[in-house]
Amino acid sequence: MTDMIFLLLIFFMLTSTLVAPNAIKLLLPRSNIQAEATPSISVSINSRLEYFVETTPIPYSELENILKVKLRNTPEPCISLHAEKSVPIDEVVKVMTIAKNNNYKLILATQPE
Repeated sequence: MTDMIFLLLIFFMLTSTLVAPNAIKLLLPRSNIQAEATPSISVSINSRLEYFVETTPIPYSELENILKVKLRNTPEPCISLHAEKSVPIDEVVKVMTIAKNNNYKLILATQPE
């Protein structure tokens, strides 16, 4: 029985390292506060002001329509916004406005301090 538990433990440890996160690698601001909502989708803005939904590059002009399509059947839509430190606050506010206009919750992603 102990052997089976160890085999399962090794299996889960190996498979969990193979799972890749659904986000672009960014240098995020630091914070020690954590949100309690579970995001439905992630939006990323890199230092070149390129927008991504999950890992797909999206022009800003299409961002609202794509979010509407992807979050259409979600009961409590929540967006996780990943913006690099160097991104101007105006770009962050644009995404916040889209979320507010469509009654989406928005979480600003940060790195732990």
